[in-house]
Order: sequence, then C-alpha cells, then structure tokens
Amino acid sequence: MHPGPLNLITDVSGLCVGNAQNERLKSGVTVVTADAPFVASCAIMGGAPGTRETDLLEPDRLVQEVDALVLSGGSAFGLDAASGVMTGLRKAQRGFRVGDARVPLVPAAILFDLLNGGDKSWDINPYPALGLAAFECAGKAFGIGSAGAGIGALTATLKGGLGSASAVLPNGLTVGALVAVNPTGTVTTPGERYFWAAPFELGGEFGGLGPDPRGGLGVALPRPKHAGSGERANTTIAVVATDARLTKMQAKRMAVAAHDGIGRAIVPAHMPEDGDLVFSVATGSAGVEGTDFPLLCHAAGHCLSRAIARGVYNATPASDDLLNCWRHPGI
Repeated sequence: MHPGPLNLITDVSGLCVGNAQNERLKSGVTVVTADAPFVASCAIMGGAPGTRETDLLEPDRLVQEVDALVLSGGSAFGLDAASGVMTGLRKAQRGFRVGDARVPLVPAAILFDLLNGGDKSWDINPYPALGLAAFECAGKAFGIGSAGAGIGALTATLKGGLGSASAVLPNGLTVGALVAVNPTGTVTTPGERYFWAAPFELGGEFGGLGPDPRGGLGVALPRPKHAGSGERANTTIAVVATDARLTKMQAKRMAVAAHDGIGRAIVPAHMPEDGDLVFSVATGSAGVEGTDFPLLCHAAGHCLSRAIARGVYNATPASDDLLNCWRHPGI
C-alpha cells in the first residue's frame, strides 16, 4: 500500500473536490462531486450530528446514486450550502430524473464553528453562495489544512483543518479519504507534538516524528485550551472513496469500518458532543468489483487516520485564532 500521485481523495478516478472559504467568517465549504452520479452511503457514530439527505443513503432506499456530497462549517446554517451546490448542478442539467424534472441529490453534513473567533454577524446566510463557489471550482487539486470546511475547525488543543490522503492497494484499486477535523478530542498526545495516527503515517506526510515513546497516554479526557470551550460543540465529518464498483450495502459497510480511522487518530472520539459522520463513495471507474472487500474497508480507515493528521499538520495561523497550529506552536 502506498499513496497515490496526489495523496488526495481525488486520486480516486472520477472524483473532484472544491473548496470555498471566508477568512473573516472563519468558515467554509468543501464539495465532493464527479462527472457522473456515484454510489454513496454513510455511517454516523457521533452523538450530535447535523445532516441533510442522509436517510436516502441507507441501502434500502430507492435512490442508488447521488450527484455530490457537502462538508460545511456553520452548524445548522451550513446545511444550506447544499442548496448552492444544487443550483450549480441544476445549471449543469444534473440530477435524479422524475418525469421531465431533474432533482440534484446532495447529502450534506456540518461541523460547529460558530464560536471560533470569526465574524458571524451576517444578515444573509453565506453558505449557499459558498456551496456554489466550492462546486464551481471543483477539480483534482485542492488545498488542505486551513481550507474549505476546515478553515475554522478546532481540536481540543490545536487548530484543526481539512485533511486528505490516498492509498493504492496491491490489487490496483485506489482508496482515499477527505475530512474536516473539528473534534472534542485531541489528534496529538499530551504535549501536542506526536500524532495519535503516527503508526499509520506513510512517507513523513505529517512530520515523520513517529509514535510518542511514552506510555500511559490517553487515559484522562483532554481539557480544551481555548476560551469558551465549555460552550463549544464539535464534529469530525469525512468522506472515504474507492474506484471499485460497490453495491450500496458494501458502501455502507465501508463507511462503518472507516470510523475506526477516527478512533485511531482522535482521542477520545465519537463523544456525545461530536457529530462524527463518514460518507462513503464508490465511483466504479476502475471497472472492477470490490475484490478483497475487507482490504478496501481496512484501507478506508487507514487513509482516514492519515487524513486527520494531515489536516491538523497543514493548518496555518490567522488573525484572531483561538489556538496554535501544529507547525506554528508559538503563534
């Protein structure tokens, strides 16, 4: 197993990702889409999710494919980012056909970033416009760290971010992950230098320090460092994807398995205040069935752990930040 050419979820053939953000707002939107509808499902393990259209992703629902997925900041306000994406898809004449009508299908999930130091005094909800902007710039290359849905994300002790990673498997299939990292827990051991995900790192992609050599870590709940943290909600929202051809039921199982990647990279994970959610995508662009399906599920969790660490590792400082960045600890 080794990273794909970009070490991004867009190494999965057929996928594109777009980011849009507002630095003053300290919030943004990330959109995953493709040239054609794709099989998708999801699994929710956090206690406080914020979602749109996720019920249709269950294996027993009528619709088998969707047109885009949205990760957004803004708490419940951010769910309107999907409306902007629908506008872009409608303009492109995309969507589920019902008679002469087309209805773009855009499931979405949000994280809470309303108390992160950004200016939230808007008169008109900014998220539909951010969603449309993210959709319109979607491509193979996109920014990680302080970008898109991760621009205003926070962990318990460090600035969060948008992360991505990929892996090419021995059978030739590709798996990728995309994540907005905003958890109740920590992504680093006490001291904030060693990543919990270190055992899964490939090629020094988030610093190459290796695992923390100390024992007895992760026993106590972390105490968030930023002001007002007792009032803050959280969430880690993610997408895992493969170019294999999967059924909707298999996509559901891959989403469930990928949650292990959150548990390996964030301590603690899936808490009552978190809305932890993983979307899963199968483009089928490789033209083969999901051979060695257990390996695909394992790789999805592996990529998600790495993507979480990469999101925090690549975060950059900005004015009015409440927490330091991993790469800029003194700012």
